[in-house]
Amino acid sequence: MRVRFVMGLLSGLRVVWPILSALLALMVTMGIVVGLREGWSLNESIDFSFVTGLTIGYGDLAPRSPITRALAIAIGLCGALMMALIAAIAVKALDRVSD
Repeated sequence: MRVRFVMGLLSGLRVVWPILSALLALMVTMGIVVGLREGWSLNESIDFSFVTGLTIGYGDLAPRSPITRALAIAIGLCGALMMALIAAIAVKALDRVSD
């Protein structure tokens, strides 16, 4: 059962991988732009991008200007869309296993 689930999950990921990688690249790019405007290092910018994209929260880094706050909202939306795609693939894989 586990093997069939993993195979279904990998099969679904193979189909939507271009979309997921584009969302990931967009999140990182927007995170770097936010970091450049806020004066953060590259590591801090990428960390901010993933923390915000995974909707964990701002953490120790928070944007101050309205433009960077708007970009943070866009990063959060991209992250939510990415997680929704992964969840949909997992549900489809579970549905295949239960048949």
